[in-house]
Amino acid sequence: QVRLVESGGGLVQPGGSLRLSCAASGFTFSQYPMNWYRQAPGKERELVVRITNGGSTNYADSVVGRFTISRDNAENAVLLQMNYLQPEDTAVYYCYTNIFGQRYWGQGTQVTVSS
Repeated sequence: QVRLVESGGGLVQPGGSLRLSCAASGFTFSQYPMNWYRQAPGKERELVVRITNGGSTNYADSVVGRFTISRDNAENAVLLQMNYLQPEDTAVYYCYTNIFGQRYWGQGTQVTVSS
C-alpha cells in the first residue's frame, strides 16, 4: 500500500536550517507529483511547495528563496531543504501525494523554530 514517512524535523533557532525527507513506497514514485504541506497550531493546513514528476516546482510566497524541494526518483524520496527558518515556520510538516484522486498523507514531522 502507499506509504509516506517524513523525517528530519526538530528544534532550530531562528536563522537556522533543517532538511526534511519523505520516504515513499507502494506506488511508482517517479510518475507522481509530490507536495509538502504544513499546519501551524490553530491554523489550516497549507501548501508549502509542490514538485511535479518532471521536476517543476511551485512554492508558497512565504518560503520562496528560503526553501528548496528536490526529488530522488532512484531512492523514492522527496527532500525539503529549509534555510533561514523563522518562528512563523513552526508547524507540523506533511508529505502528500494524490494518486487517481486518492489522497495520501504522511504522519507529519514537527518543526519548531525558537530561540
